[in-house]
Amino acid sequence: MKVAAVQHDIVWEDPDANFAHLEPMVAAAAGQGARLVVLTEMFATGFSMAAERIAEPAVGGRSAEFLAVSAAKHGVWLCGSIPERRDGGRPCNQLVLAGPDGTAHRYAKIHPFSYAGEHEHYEAGTATLTVDVEGVRVSPFVCYDLRFPEEPRSVAEETDLYVVVANWPAARRRHWRVLLQARAIENQAYVVGVNRVGSGDGLDYAGDSMIVDPMGEVLASAAGGEAVLVADVDPAVVRQVRTSLPFLADRRD
Repeated sequence: MKVAAVQHDIVWEDPDANFAHLEPMVAAAAGQGARLVVLTEMFATGFSMAAERIAEPAVGGRSAEFLAVSAAKHGVWLCGSIPERRDGGRPCNQLVLAGPDGTAHRYAKIHPFSYAGEHEHYEAGTATLTVDVEGVRVSPFVCYDLRFPEEPRSVAEETDLYVVVANWPAARRRHWRVLLQARAIENQAYVVGVNRVGSGDGLDYAGDSMIVDPMGEVLASAAGGEAVLVADVDPAVVRQVRTSLPFLADRRD
């Protein structure tokens, strides 16, 4: 299966501008044969802490609707994270994975970024998610989750591909690159890491999006500017690596 990482800039807290900008990029990814297209964390607003102003309802929200309509239009699976309200609590930073058939799956970021005060505005998620996307078992995570290996490891045996969407600042870009490869190597799975470029709320973003194979080799990458990265993800390769190098069997809880 071909997977696309859409590395893009974000207009601060302007969903309409971002939808218009992303539509041709999603079309380009689909045109290159991608079946799963990955946008960034908070792709419609930027990493804003103004949750009370920008959060959308989980049903009928504009950003989720953009994902659903675009997925159906281009016949692809499409994901990115959205500030979404939940009944009985604060909003969460929620990755929404929209299928071409109208289905939708949701994963709430388990580790809010307390260094930026995210935990004061967004509720932490409590559960992982794994979805079968056309025969590829996909487990999504959001940005700061990447620093915590426990959750990815907990779903390793049922995962072929980890998706990590982010607004990861340029000041810590080396951490981002190293951790993406580490997650691939230690779990013997593909990793698609998609980060924004440009500037927002006083921070600069370098992109450094990449698609990594189960041996830690970088299949595609981009830094600095907008790009659509496409690479093949094959569950048979995951099985082969795990059979020839059976490291996961030595795990001790």
